[in-house]
Amino acid sequence: MIEIKNVSHTFAIGKKGKEKKVPVLKDLSFDVAKGEIVSIVGKSGSGKSTLLNTIAGFMTPEHGSIVINGQETASMSEVTHAQFRLENFGFIFQNFQLMPGLTAFENIELPLKIKGIPSAKRKVKVKELLQQVGLENVSDHYPNELSGGQQQRVSIARALVTNPPILLADEPTGSLDSETEQDILLLIQSLNKALNLTFVIITHDEEVANIAHHKFRMHDGELVKEVL
Repeated sequence: MIEIKNVSHTFAIGKKGKEKKVPVLKDLSFDVAKGEIVSIVGKSGSGKSTLLNTIAGFMTPEHGSIVINGQETASMSEVTHAQFRLENFGFIFQNFQLMPGLTAFENIELPLKIKGIPSAKRKVKVKELLQQVGLENVSDHYPNELSGGQQQRVSIARALVTNPPILLADEPTGSLDSETEQDILLLIQSLNKALNLTFVIITHDEEVANIAHHKFRMHDGELVKEVL
């Protein structure tokens, strides 16, 4: 499903003309099989978000290969990569990133509108997902009328609405209290089992990382697999 081979990347810091290159990803290689939950845990600045951005195609690594569903993505053009991303990835963010002027239903529906899916099909799909994440009773509520846990459930439903095979989660429980965190982790595990979805989760939280089938620790741009 995901094959990362010898991926390296640096950032330039300092004044123009006197930049210094700082390694952020150092010759990383690992695979993620279909239906697996893989977690990458590490402190802020360890390189884990940069790795997620290269997998998603928001950044192009300086060296190495990224193969998603059998397709090499590192060499794709921006236009091709944007379309590929729409078809293959769903995204779950720490701060939910919901549109404040749209209801829960409309936020989930939005990616389908962008894809040009007819209204009748959109409604069926969104209602199905609202039920799946336990939000059918608040579909007409706006984000500021929802709890943090409910907002994250909307975010997860929105990530699922286009039927992507891979979900990329960046600190998915970082803005939640411990009880709500457990609810979201149980939902992720349930969706993984029911839909055979592949999850890559970036986190600093060991409890979140430990729900994975495989756990990697990122430190100073290097990746080490840990035994769960």
